[in-house]
Amino acid sequence: MTTNSSTAEVSKEPDRAEDRQGFDEITILWISEGMSCDGDTVSLTAADQPSIEDLVLGLIPGLPKVNLVNKVLSPSLGGEDFLAPYRAAVRGELAPFILVIEGSVPNQNIIEGDGYWTSFGNDPETGEPQPLNWWIDQLAPKAWAVVAAGTCATFGGIHAMSGNPTGCMGLADYLGWDYTSQGGLPIVNVPGCPIQPENFMETLVWVLYHAAGSAPPPPLDHMLRPQWLFGKTVHEGCDRGSYYEQASFAKDYNSPKCLVKAGCWGPVVNCNVPKRGWMAGIGGCPNVGGICIGCTMPGFPDAFMPFMDEPPGGTLSSLAIKPYGAVIRRLRGVTNELVNHEPRWRHNKRKLTSGYDPRWRPS
Repeated sequence: MTTNSSTAEVSKEPDRAEDRQGFDEITILWISEGMSCDGDTVSLTAADQPSIEDLVLGLIPGLPKVNLVNKVLSPSLGGEDFLAPYRAAVRGELAPFILVIEGSVPNQNIIEGDGYWTSFGNDPETGEPQPLNWWIDQLAPKAWAVVAAGTCATFGGIHAMSGNPTGCMGLADYLGWDYTSQGGLPIVNVPGCPIQPENFMETLVWVLYHAAGSAPPPPLDHMLRPQWLFGKTVHEGCDRGSYYEQASFAKDYNSPKCLVKAGCWGPVVNCNVPKRGWMAGIGGCPNVGGICIGCTMPGFPDAFMPFMDEPPGGTLSSLAIKPYGAVIRRLRGVTNELVNHEPRWRHNKRKLTSGYDPRWRPS
């Protein structure tokens, strides 16, 4: 985890698909001074397939050398020493680099007079705090790729909910949904409150392979999310989905049954956490008895509040499936009873009754 302000060398092996040269070295400039809790950085430390240590130690074959600059993970003592690579990037002296933004972006334009919502370092000349917005304005046009880490950075999240005083928004709202980086990429959005560790690392590694010239750009959906991670709903990967099919609904959070009537939004939320787990494949909201509150979605949190109430469509869908589920549940119960007995020929009596015939020969 070093802070290297030198320009990375470019590999001489062209990308077969794009006839594009890749990079031998790249820097990741991570800014978590958006409106956030640093939870995405903390979550990132739990990744193990691959881990952030694997990345910065160069243990993943085919990737460029990665210089990660992140305030939580950096060995720097802080201050201007820590800010040196960011300032070098602003001056155009560090390239290529990937800009990662954590936290939502406040609206500086609504402030009357002096002031700022959140800052990152101080102006060397005036000593005044430099707002996050200034850094994004300076760095985003020069970045080879831009990645938004967590729901706050992707869509605004908690800080952008109705009634907030900051005018917060996601990075694509700030830069424009048609933004294109120096590498020809749109913003790559990896939502989650916080990010699921492997979801982010998998996406970052794909971007890095693309930077190395050995992979195409990551496929993104209309909200700029990785398609292979957010193309399915929570419900489609949930261990409790079969209970929904049988119209077996939990009445409290101690039940193993479907949590839709307890407030779970899983049937309509794009997220793979129940399928993937949280750490080492273990955990994930419905897997441990928690409802899905839609934290990966653009409408979060407003569209999913109040969190503990049954979703508006939950009553209708549960009523629609109730007669079907009741019949299926009874039929499966009958079959379950039949197959829960051993065959009659399994016994310790003196006569073989399994149907074996020693005189039988194929005709």
